[in-house]
Amino acid sequence: MATSKNKKNLVGIPEPSLRRLPLYLSYIKNSDFIERKFISATHIAKDLNLDPTQVTKDIAYMDIIGKTRVGYDVNELIETLEDFLGYRNTNKAFLIGAGNLGTALMKYGGFEKSGLKIIAAFDNDPQIIGKEIENIKIMPVEKFANLVSRMHISVGILTVPAAVAQEYADLMISCGIKAIWNFAPLPLKTNDETIIENTSIYSNLAVLLKKLNP
Repeated sequence: MATSKNKKNLVGIPEPSLRRLPLYLSYIKNSDFIERKFISATHIAKDLNLDPTQVTKDIAYMDIIGKTRVGYDVNELIETLEDFLGYRNTNKAFLIGAGNLGTALMKYGGFEKSGLKIIAAFDNDPQIIGKEIENIKIMPVEKFANLVSRMHISVGILTVPAAVAQEYADLMISCGIKAIWNFAPLPLKTNDETIIENTSIYSNLAVLLKKLNP
């Protein structure tokens, strides 16, 4: 069985390398190489338009070494990537903001394969409180703090308007949430202990449209 020294490497791995690892995993699992025994960094780099040396360095952070002129054992590389990225562990998450974006995230079935499971959602809109989306119940925000404590939730997903994003981020932090996936279109102020990952859909859209219409 392939193993990786997760704690050591997660501290030392550069963020750009960490962001590329899921790309490698998806590529290998969805290409013809899944039927083969070995795959090389050169093949990965060629199909993903990357530098082979960079691919080799990225994979080396997981303490897995390929065979000279052969490459990496495909099954071992997949197993190591999934273990390193935490895909084999399930992190339970609470979501605040059950509007259109929040609903879309709850309906998406791919997160559990990547180690994240949304088990409850919260909102302040009486018209949607009490409803269920993909077996995820929507509850009033007032119940958030108590349930975080009772269920030992460490991940929060924020899909609220920018005007109230900081307010709800503060709520999450005060309740003991250790990591926040923020979809609100602005950065959040937080302490040094809380992990924040900002996903700016509008920024990405702006770049896309500007490239389309320079």
